[in-house]
Amino acid sequence: MLTFKPFGLALATTALLHATAYAAPAPQQAARDEGAIWMAMALNKRLSPYALGVEVQGEQVVLTGKVENQQDKDLAQQIAEAVGHQPQVSNQLQIDPALGDQPPSRQALAQQVDDATLTATVRAKLSWNTSTHGSAIKVSTDAGVVTLTGRAKTADAKLLAGTLASNTDGVTVVNNLISLSAADTRTTQAEVAAKTTDESVSDAWITSKVKASFLYDRNLDALTIDVQTREGVVSLGGEVASSEQKTQAVQVVRTLRGVRGVDADLLKVALASAG
Repeated sequence: MLTFKPFGLALATTALLHATAYAAPAPQQAARDEGAIWMAMALNKRLSPYALGVEVQGEQVVLTGKVENQQDKDLAQQIAEAVGHQPQVSNQLQIDPALGDQPPSRQALAQQVDDATLTATVRAKLSWNTSTHGSAIKVSTDAGVVTLTGRAKTADAKLLAGTLASNTDGVTVVNNLISLSAADTRTTQAEVAAKTTDESVSDAWITSKVKASFLYDRNLDALTIDVQTREGVVSLGGEVASSEQKTQAVQVVRTLRGVRGVDADLLKVALASAG
């Protein structure tokens, strides 16, 4: 019998697998299941503040610890059922409403994953955009606070980098410490434009990056916007909640590499409900 202890299990990064049939797990499999279930709960935004225990005992996985409410208790069980190989879950989590009085916090591992994801997302967005592509901009994230350092090619590129970071879902604060020399401001606007003209970017690449940019943007709903690209011209359709969102969607597209134009005539603004 193995008892899982948070942060003490090297196998916690194992893939999350569904069981098709139950067989008594070997000690190694039990350890993998304990790690996988705990990892899934540690990375869940609702469950990560809690100190939860996971232990595989024969044909069942046992959950221990305290959560604030029944909803979180049920969620932990659903995750254990989905991730583990055991046919039964013994949900021994205790409900303690007093946990709701504590300031919200995340376990270190979950916060590290969130920060790494934000850093990668901002870096990707910078690489997709005309003004920031190829710039020596460095990105780091600590507890949702993104810091931009290095050097941009133009003042517009520095401003755009800050905007791309601040509009990224999950970012709380942006420290834009990007440096800019006088020589950069005089010469690189034309150089960036020339480089963009020479770059060959496929329509499929543009479409995928437009959709991803919408998905990462805190102010846009990617699922309601249709995107098509033909010879570098992006056509937007579907519906957004406001004219401001439509304007932002168009602006996001215009900054992407390879985009020659944007047609947003079919992107409609939702009518406010009466009453």
